[in-house]
Amino acid sequence: MKFKMVHNNFNVFDLEKSLTFYKEALGLTEVRRHEHPDGNFILAFLEDGASQHQLELTWLRDWNKPYDLGDNEFHLAFVTEDYEDAYQKHKDMGCVCQESNGRFYFIEDPDGYWLEIIKAK
Repeated sequence: MKFKMVHNNFNVFDLEKSLTFYKEALGLTEVRRHEHPDGNFILAFLEDGASQHQLELTWLRDWNKPYDLGDNEFHLAFVTEDYEDAYQKHKDMGCVCQESNGRFYFIEDPDGYWLEIIKAK
């Protein structure tokens, strides 16, 4: 049996704020959306334009508090050829949450999810 990974999901408290962050910080664009007919939830699927993998952002109407991410030991990783420019942009945005040895660093989205930025080899 073979499987193909297609998306990751992050639940978000403020969908518009998250969409703005992912667009500004990583250049991700919304490619499709599903809104439940009774308004209970919205699913927004984002792509980077380079891979087939998608990030699904889920907004739940009745959720009224920040998400508990536990120890936040999971993350989504991105590689970039423009590492120094990306690092400076993220520093200017105030979203760098952990720095490393110049090969990678982490940024934090509005809900506290960590995203690894890796320098292309």
